[in-house]
Amino acid sequence: MKRTDITKQGHGQLHATDLEYVRLVSLISDLWEEAKAKAAVAVNTELLDANWKTGQYIVEFEQGGNPKAKYGEKLITNLAKDLTRLRGKGFSRSNLIYMRKLYLTFPKSETLSHQLTWSHYFELLKCDDPLEIQFYMKECIKEGWKVRELKRQINSSLFQRLALSTDKQGILELANQGHQVLTPEDIIHDPYVLEFTGMPQHKRYKESELEKALKANMEQFLLELGRGFAFIGRQYIIPVGSRRFKVDLVFYHAILKCYVLIDLKRAEIKHGDIGQMNLYLNYFKNEICQPDDNPPIGIVLGAKKDELLMEYALQGIDNQLFAARYQLYLPNREELQAQLNILLDNTKSK
Repeated sequence: MKRTDITKQGHGQLHATDLEYVRLVSLISDLWEEAKAKAAVAVNTELLDANWKTGQYIVEFEQGGNPKAKYGEKLITNLAKDLTRLRGKGFSRSNLIYMRKLYLTFPKSETLSHQLTWSHYFELLKCDDPLEIQFYMKECIKEGWKVRELKRQINSSLFQRLALSTDKQGILELANQGHQVLTPEDIIHDPYVLEFTGMPQHKRYKESELEKALKANMEQFLLELGRGFAFIGRQYIIPVGSRRFKVDLVFYHAILKCYVLIDLKRAEIKHGDIGQMNLYLNYFKNEICQPDDNPPIGIVLGAKKDELLMEYALQGIDNQLFAARYQLYLPNREELQAQLNILLDNTKSK
């Protein structure tokens, strides 16, 4: 048996060969790891509840009537100074503003999720649309997003991008259930936002450079692609007779149970690119896919696309093949939200 060395400060080194002793060490170690995890959850629950309660106290004080009107706009500023003096850090003016907003956004404390931290809520409350807040809450819980991942998804306007591709009912479902992946269409974004690659927006670059940048930032790319994607490889070789073709990026989708092939185009997508991807899909369907796999999905990803040209190019193709755009910069969130508001207003008027 392999010897387990356990060092105890001040008592030299113990050489443990006894399985029961090794098990004892493991049990105690696991116990404390679990205890620390539970303590962290308990601390987060108490902190979140205290922040919500602080917001409630502030709002109720503000709504208390004329005797308290003298505090006016200086209430938060005065509170920040006095609470910091009494309790130390954690009571900055911005923190108190967001505690107040937490209560106003979630007037019933039971609607808060203690699976999320105060730092998550701090980012969520920067969104003004209740539907958007609800959507990101659901996705955070379902996908286990860290705060930096949540910030990136908000900055990339994920909610607006998904919402603009559906109708009012779809928007409400998006907010209430999060992003559901049930069909190939559900994994398509248009555009895909690839700001994390660091590729220059107006400078010429090769497709191979974009491909390498995506591979180098695969964690962020998987976040942009959405749930269910697993990276298989790049420059996947497809031998057809005496010819060899290469697919830029190959993934497997765990939810849809199928391969997803992505071909990158530096400029506008051409009709010939659609035919080439159709060839790749036919090869995978016949040579790679297993009996329990669903048919593969192909995405031709380009900087530009002509909608009418793509409509004709895709017509009559039986494979799950999509043409989508990408952009190397974060979208203008205000513009997308304005488009979404118009969509919702038009739906209301019908």
